Amino acid sequence: MVLFALVFGYMWYAGQLVRIKNYWDEMMVEMKKCTWPTWNELKASTVVIFISIVILGGFTVLMDAIMVWCVRHLT
Repeated sequence: MVLFALVFGYMWYAGQLVRIKNYWDEMMVEMKKCTWPTWNELKASTVVIFISIVILGGFTVLMDAIMVWCVRHLT
């Protein structure tokens, strides 16, 4: 607890708390400028990502199987 108080006191003395508060305030202003996806857009994007992962995973497994087959037949 004493260590926490010392760190807090040092940050206050050095002006770090003001910088953190300013950063937080500026971040909140920027977050309000963002356009967030609707629920339907989010679901559609999730489906696209899921399908892409399945296709990429299948391609990786297929290429691995082909490479294993080639190496076994060469050795």
